[in-house]
Amino acid sequence: MDNSMPVVSKMYCTSTPAALMIRRRPMVVNGGGFVVTDFSHNVVFIVDGCGILGSKGELMVKDSDGQQILFISRKGGIVQVLSTRNKWNGYSMDYQGKNKLVFSLTDPKSCIAKGAPVRIHIEPKRHCNNWDFEVCGSFADRNCTIIDCTGKIVAQMGKKELIESNDFYHVTVQSGCDQAFIIGVMAVLDNIHGESTRC
Repeated sequence: MDNSMPVVSKMYCTSTPAALMIRRRPMVVNGGGFVVTDFSHNVVFIVDGCGILGSKGELMVKDSDGQQILFISRKGGIVQVLSTRNKWNGYSMDYQGKNKLVFSLTDPKSCIAKGAPVRIHIEPKRHCNNWDFEVCGSFADRNCTIIDCTGKIVAQMGKKELIESNDFYHVTVQSGCDQAFIIGVMAVLDNIHGESTRC
């Protein structure tokens, strides 16, 4: 699979690996969420959770100028209630405010499905049969990777050295991979684990 294809937009793909720093905002400041910077401390993305959006199960990724680029929502309804997995849908936002489905993420929600992997499906469908990306490892421990369906690592997360807090961590996004998409996945994982984007 060619992971150099953009998910949100080609403007978020770079020809070299990108090291991004994530800093969680306190819930009392702007309702939580987190800020993503490069290692020169320039803001690259801003993630807002339900404290700002006012609705549980909704997330917004913005660029450094505050423009909305990715809206993510947890799917609801009776079918979802009966399912053993939660489904999150990510929609790219254009300058006219129109939404286009670009990915779906499923995570286990019950004791029956615990231990099942978090998987991501890209829209439109790509070359893989069942899933396009998978999250491996532990988000809670800040030690996880995102792989494509061929097993190639596209992003890797770790704790910031010398800082013992889970409020700071880094993500290395491989060249050609959509950084906005990876930050969207991080936002969903943050919400699933009841962290800064969740009310």
